Amino acid sequence: MGFPRHRPRRLRTTPALRRLVAETTLEPRQLVLPMFVADGIDEPRQISSMPGVVQHTRDSLRRAAADAVAAGVGGLMLFGVPRDADKDPTGSVAVAEDGILNVALRDLASDLGDDTVLMADTCLDEFTDHGHCGIVDASGRVDNDLTNKRYVELAVAQADSGAHVVGPSGMMDGQVAAIRDGLDAAGHTDTVILAYAAKFASGFYGPFREAVGSSLRGDRRTYQQNPGNAREALHEVELDIDEGADIVMVKPAMGYLDVVRAAADLSPVPVAAYQVSGEYSMISAAAANGWIDLQAVALETLTSIRRAGADIVLTYWAADVAGWLA
Repeated sequence: MGFPRHRPRRLRTTPALRRLVAETTLEPRQLVLPMFVADGIDEPRQISSMPGVVQHTRDSLRRAAADAVAAGVGGLMLFGVPRDADKDPTGSVAVAEDGILNVALRDLASDLGDDTVLMADTCLDEFTDHGHCGIVDASGRVDNDLTNKRYVELAVAQADSGAHVVGPSGMMDGQVAAIRDGLDAAGHTDTVILAYAAKFASGFYGPFREAVGSSLRGDRRTYQQNPGNAREALHEVELDIDEGADIVMVKPAMGYLDVVRAAADLSPVPVAAYQVSGEYSMISAAAANGWIDLQAVALETLTSIRRAGADIVLTYWAADVAGWLA
């Protein structure tokens, strides 16, 4: 009887051997924790469609952010949730010095300094009464160039408030170039732009709409990408790099691993991917029903995103993963 010469199982016999030969690593420093801070609430408010995720008060945000950073999480991405009464057609509260997002950025910048990478969502959808990512014209269409002017104001306000990284997520043509010019003119030459370069019009964003109290009417298919278009996504990535993006991102992550891989193959700058609310929630729901092991599946999916080529992963499990891996 002949025995096989090649036994790949030899390298799987112990945890130490498996660690030694692991091709893809998952470390807390590679993860960014998205966080929501809401105006006008006295205690953290549970987001029903995202188990374990809350809209924070300013105080609870500061505590949770400090805990995440102490656990080793690489960065924090902050989303502001204003009062409904403060929303208007142009999202003016987004650029206001006393707007909830800018106030919270100053809180965390004061608390954490350069101990973490403080990121801000540079978009208008949370702040507009129509829920779109830009300024809507008389015909109901988002005005691309007028929106870019607003994005510049928003990015400068966030950088003034202490953000190390601004994250334009509205998918307006030319948004990265406009923001880069605006930041540089305002003296923020070191502020990083994390471009949501390939953001698809996905059904996986549903729970996020609850998380930010979205007022959206209609959909965003005239500016977010067609889920079937991979070449177009890579064109968007290349355009954002040419316009000065320091990091490019694919969103969502799990349904678009082919795009993550292709972006990583062509990009000279780091590639991020966002494990979005629907991806988080469906795994959480399956685990709550006892169908899967939450920790095992969360780690497996995050490893798959890293294996596809993402240098950075935004995930609502970032702080949990830091604890699990410790």
